Amino acid sequence: MRGFLTTVTTILALALPVGAADLGDDGLHKTPWMRETFKDMREDLADANAEGKRLMVIFEQRGCIYCTKMHEEVFPDPGITKLIEDTYFVVQMNLFGDVEVTDFDGTVLPEKDMAVRWGVMFTPTMIFLPEEVAEGQSAAQAAVVTMPGAFGKGTTSALLTWVKDHGYESGEHFQKYLAAQMAKEG
Repeated sequence: MRGFLTTVTTILALALPVGAADLGDDGLHKTPWMRETFKDMREDLADANAEGKRLMVIFEQRGCIYCTKMHEEVFPDPGITKLIEDTYFVVQMNLFGDVEVTDFDGTVLPEKDMAVRWGVMFTPTMIFLPEEVAEGQSAAQAAVVTMPGAFGKGTTSALLTWVKDHGYESGEHFQKYLAAQMAKEG
């Protein structure tokens, strides 16, 4: 009997994903680097700046297999986790959620309607904001880059680094930056 229980325990342990993030009551993945905020973009940007970090908004949805992929295979990578923790102030939003969000221009809408306003159609979608947003701009207008969908470790790490280093200001297209990073590693 003891051997049988050991075998069953081993099989169950191997079946569970390594590094899987916990799921919240809303069905979304929860990580220690996500912030609980009032979802007021002006306040979140001020808090991010006060910590010397970049504001990143991530949209996810319950049951999203691509969100699961990111939380099980990409975000747990030690280098990516450190890059996020050291550099980003991350606010999670639910693509179909009802929590009110206040945009930079003062517009207040539920998450699901703000997603439509910002053109978010896929999950996960990461929106990266600059340190300063001009008066009257929405988050979608101010975003330095938006990453719709799930990508592998290399692309995700490169994008996080490119935004951190203000690569978008130099005029270097992200795809060229990514190709150069992949060539260095390959």
